[in-house]
This record gives sequence, C-alpha cells and structure tokens, in this order.
Amino acid sequence: MTKSLLPPFNEETARLKVRAAENAWNTKDAQKIAQAYTQDSVWRNRAEFITGRTEIEAFLLRKFSQELDYRLIKELWAFTGNRIAVRFAYESHDDSGNWFRAYGNENWAFAKNGLMQRRIASINTKPITNAERKMHWPLGVRPDEYAGLSELGL
Repeated sequence: MTKSLLPPFNEETARLKVRAAENAWNTKDAQKIAQAYTQDSVWRNRAEFITGRTEIEAFLLRKFSQELDYRLIKELWAFTGNRIAVRFAYESHDDSGNWFRAYGNENWAFAKNGLMQRRIASINTKPITNAERKMHWPLGVRPDEYAGLSELGL
C-alpha cells in the first residue's frame, strides 16, 4: 500500500482509493481483491454477512462465477478521516444471457495500514436489455478515458 493511499484521506487520495478498488474488482481476481481487506474484515453485502479474507474470497469466487462479463464503475461520494462512501453500478449477465445492472452504495472504514476493515454495501439489481447496457469496454480495468457514473447518467 503506498503511503498516499493511507488514512486520513483527502479528496485526491480518496478518489485514488476508490479507483484502485474499482480496478481490482474489475480484474475479478478474488484472491487479489481479498488482500485489500484486513484478516478480520467485516462485510455486509446486501443481506449477507461475511467475516475475514477467507469468506471474502469465497464470496467473490461465487459472485464472479454467477455474474458473467462483469463491469463495475465506482464513484466517490464522501470521505472523512479513515472512511470513504462510494456509489457504484455494475453490469453483468447470468448463464442464460439475461443482463442486469446493480446500483448501490458502500461505506468503507480503513485500518491505519490502508486495508479495509469494514464494508457495508446496499445494492439493488434490475434486469436490463442488451441495448440498455452502458458499460462496453473490454473486460478488465475500465480505461481512464471511459465515462464514469455521472457522465453515463447513472
């Protein structure tokens, strides 16, 4: 973790932290993503409660096996001290080819070493058609020039 991404956050470091999280999730590498959380990190993801890296990694493996062609955009909402709030949207499809867009908010709290200790995610999902999709970059990290949530009207 680079020193610049350690709490307390300012606007620039909070934005960088949010983009780093988005980039990691877009790799869909569950093991790599889990390393950004403390060993005893606590999550609430929708109505599911998850504790520790092992459970986080298992959750992510399950998620990415079900949410195919996953693309995520996160946007900074607010920050203070060791906390960051984000809003996000992601698109994926199931194994039958049905597309979905999920919208949500996350509240994050970080340890002094920059690893996330707590993640609280509230998420709503709606079916969309292929024509309604807005996230069309090649799988992986969103290119820097690709529009964010606000620019996409999300």
